[in-house]
Amino acid sequence: MQITSLLASGVWKTIGGVAIAIAILLIMVTVHEFGHYVAGKSLGFKINEFSVGFGPAFFKKRSKKTGELFALRIIPLGGYCAFEGEDYEEEKTENEPLFEEFPAKENEAAETVAKERSTEQAAENVTDTAVDKTYPTPKGKKFTDQPPWKRIIVLIAGATMNYLLALFLIVLMFSIYGPVHSYIDYVGDVPPIVGETSVSARDIVLSVDGKDIYFSSDYTSALNGKKQGDVVDVTVLRYNKEQEQWAEKTLQVTLLCDCEFENMTDLAPVYNAFGLDASQYGIANVANRKITGEGFFQVIGKSFVYSWKTAGIVLRSLGELITGKIGITAMGGPGTTIGVTAQAASAGLLSTLNIAAFIGVNLAVFNLLPIPALDGCKVIFCIIEWIRKKPVNRKVETMIHLIGIVFLFGFAILLDVLQWIL
Repeated sequence: MQITSLLASGVWKTIGGVAIAIAILLIMVTVHEFGHYVAGKSLGFKINEFSVGFGPAFFKKRSKKTGELFALRIIPLGGYCAFEGEDYEEEKTENEPLFEEFPAKENEAAETVAKERSTEQAAENVTDTAVDKTYPTPKGKKFTDQPPWKRIIVLIAGATMNYLLALFLIVLMFSIYGPVHSYIDYVGDVPPIVGETSVSARDIVLSVDGKDIYFSSDYTSALNGKKQGDVVDVTVLRYNKEQEQWAEKTLQVTLLCDCEFENMTDLAPVYNAFGLDASQYGIANVANRKITGEGFFQVIGKSFVYSWKTAGIVLRSLGELITGKIGITAMGGPGTTIGVTAQAASAGLLSTLNIAAFIGVNLAVFNLLPIPALDGCKVIFCIIEWIRKKPVNRKVETMIHLIGIVFLFGFAILLDVLQWIL
């Protein structure tokens, strides 16, 4: 009976974690598109629809004041703010027939079909007119009719909102729990020996050679290129048993080996340089306000630094993926993201805030990359138009973005498949 209760509890915990993960992704997507929407409305863009999710809509509401459509769709992994004229649409010429032409007088059936189509079109026009009387046409200019600088502001507004939300979550997390720092964790069977000139178990590492340490990858940045015998300053928070309090201490650590790293996840040289056995020690993150006790302005400052370092991790991981330093299996698609987020959400509020902030920064950085279909690439096209004083062929640009979005969806699915197989 007790085993059954534990299994049921685990299942509900998993379901709750997945629900929180999907909610986090939906919030991030909604905030991103809301950034586009607010900037567009402020600058006089015509907006036809604001939608959260993809696929068929299960909820629609058209504003009687603005005529804009707001929708919720069944696939909660995206969304969009539809600007008038953002995507290329072939314009009909004045002489282009509305319907295909039938051979004149060749058969009466063709004339009958043409009349029926005219009647249907007239009925649609009546329906559209009736809708127009109830809902006004959204106001504003087409996306492509706006000057490039306005379009650039609208395009980067989504990523900006993601970053601001992530920064808010980091400030909230640091205010409640204190700044997150690296933690040398002891996981072996032999009691650790605390040395005055070496990093030891339960030391909270604040900086190495003057560089702040927030993530395990920060060690590789701080120590990269250092040689055996080099002396580095390692500032730690160490617990004093006699005084029963944490105290900041700067150690003069002599490195025991060269520090050459294959990639940002290669931590073996760190353990070896500090004289630690990787089988007995690990590097984790810890946040404890009772230990650090920073004031409000210190929390704000460290929140900015933490957000920038998070962005740096995203860019660095992409760079190492492109150069082959890390394998493609080190990344994941939407399914993997939901799984990791669900695990973090199940671990508590601290982990939930941390993963939500990471996703927010990740979305901000990724969307500004110059990859077709992403906002960053669209900004590039706007800059080119600004410089050339005329746009790139709209049809060509739309085709490039279409190919890009197909590639991105395919790549995301491939990442999840590889994670599942391997």
